[in-house]
Amino acid sequence: MQNQSSTSIINNNASKVNALKFIVLLGVVSLFADITYEGARSINGQYLAILGASATTVGIVAGFGELIGYSLRLVSGYISDRIGRYWAITLFGYTLNMLAVPALALAGRWEIAAVLIIMERIGKAIRTPARDAMLSYATKEIGRGKGFGLHEALDQIGAVLGPLIVGGVLYFKGGYRTSFVTLLVPAFMAISVLVTARWLYPQPRNLEVAQPELETKGFPKKFWLYLTAVALIAAGYADFPLIAYHFKKVSIVSDTWIPVFYAIAMGVDAIAALLFGYLFDRKGISILIIVSLFSMLFAPLVFLGGFAFALAGMALWGMGMGAQESIMRAAIADMVPINRRGTGYGIFNTGYGIFWFLGSALMGLLYDISLM
Repeated sequence: MQNQSSTSIINNNASKVNALKFIVLLGVVSLFADITYEGARSINGQYLAILGASATTVGIVAGFGELIGYSLRLVSGYISDRIGRYWAITLFGYTLNMLAVPALALAGRWEIAAVLIIMERIGKAIRTPARDAMLSYATKEIGRGKGFGLHEALDQIGAVLGPLIVGGVLYFKGGYRTSFVTLLVPAFMAISVLVTARWLYPQPRNLEVAQPELETKGFPKKFWLYLTAVALIAAGYADFPLIAYHFKKVSIVSDTWIPVFYAIAMGVDAIAALLFGYLFDRKGISILIIVSLFSMLFAPLVFLGGFAFALAGMALWGMGMGAQESIMRAAIADMVPINRRGTGYGIFNTGYGIFWFLGSALMGLLYDISLM
């Protein structure tokens, strides 16, 4: 009896270690991927402005990119559940995601840059539900909040490094095009680590021991109520390109400092993801309500304040993003059956994206009318 108990403990520990390794591997993929596209996103707003785009255009491009990027997740999530090819879909999405960023160096018009920015979002849309479904299998072993929080923290380390790298290139007079070319290196690293993860864990669903579940039609009512709340939070969040556009237009900070501000926000994001992920496992979804109330103060600080207030606003913006990217995803895993996780994440992200687009577009319009 004692031997059986010891064997069970050993197997349980081995399962947790295996799950943790998988989460870390995907986290490293996200780290390099975020260096790539978050580095680019830190200068997309001002790059579009240099190419001749207006504030309304920047807001619409950013918002429409998010709309397409989130809406397509409904389709990709459903397909990933139907065909079960989570790895193939994830690999294809990451490849498209990573190729679009360096290609921005070749854009000579804002229209071309806008297409590439949207293409990058499409790549992310294709791979995210399948990747999150695979992550959810592993997080069952170590805690939903901790698992998604760890992944988000690694993700945001890349989001800090990306803007800093771009800021360094700009500081040494490399220019915007050189910045985009430089991001080809982490893009290659992201794909390389992803291929390694696929080789080591060909069947990530085996990381979660399936529990008997009652067959139900559709998704539970709490899932739709949760989606409604998430959509309203998304509508009140400005996309960074519009914030960067504002910083450049009113000269709150220099071009070199704009990526640094973004990096600071991403650093706060990483710390917040770990902290709130841990608290989520202990206290539940109420943590998200508290964080949302605090982070909503970012808008007046960023758009109406000077250097110090803008910096504080970016920290609050990062805190809110950290909670959204960790807690929001973690909660879905326990609301949706294991065989419908891809679809569940797809629906969740689509609703989030539609309201993010509406909020971003409206903020861009209000900016042109009220602040310019």
